[in-house]
Amino acid sequence: MGGAIGDILPLAIGVAISPVPIIAVILMLFSKKARGNSLAFLIGWILGIAAVGTVVLLLGNSADIGTSSGPSKGAAAIRLALGLLLLFGAFRQWRKRPQEGEEAQMPKWMAGIDAFTAGKSLGLAVLLSGVNPKNLALILAAAMTISQAGLSGAQPWIVLLVFVVIASLTVAVPVLTYQIAGDKAEGMLNGWKTWLAANNAVVMAVLFLVFGFVLIGKGIAGLS
Repeated sequence: MGGAIGDILPLAIGVAISPVPIIAVILMLFSKKARGNSLAFLIGWILGIAAVGTVVLLLGNSADIGTSSGPSKGAAAIRLALGLLLLFGAFRQWRKRPQEGEEAQMPKWMAGIDAFTAGKSLGLAVLLSGVNPKNLALILAAAMTISQAGLSGAQPWIVLLVFVVIASLTVAVPVLTYQIAGDKAEGMLNGWKTWLAANNAVVMAVLFLVFGFVLIGKGIAGLS
């Protein structure tokens, strides 16, 4: 089980490093319904990752893609396709990066965060965590890795739980910081938001590039 956790750890960190959701939850912490909406967002984030991971893990177990002889050709092909998708994402993100002197463009829906309800915050988080292309690719890769690890009993679910916890840390930290420190955390949270907004495209391009090549390498190894 330790080996499986080691394999999914980089993928979990890749999901955790998601600038737009972190900026979104920080903006919620400055809204009128800060505590309720931010907690709903955190719950939605966890649910989105857990739901996708659970579905893929169940499908992987039923298809028996985890064998003692190694990953199946089908799983390797999926990894290769996901890797190519991430490389395309890296190219798009790099082209979208702001030039010197330009202000980074954030999604238009962020302007309306102050009017969000808890339900809308939860739904947005589910979309950003489980449906976002980068996160979806990494969650799929992690769940397939767990399926192929040859684990038994509750072990696959424990590894998935570890993945979900690590993948949720960067959203949980701002929320928990605000819950504990309240308005005293405003300066620190503002600093995080400003840096992430300015460097979002570059951070995402690097993540796409690194994990794209990782998945392509694993896909090629599985097919050869």
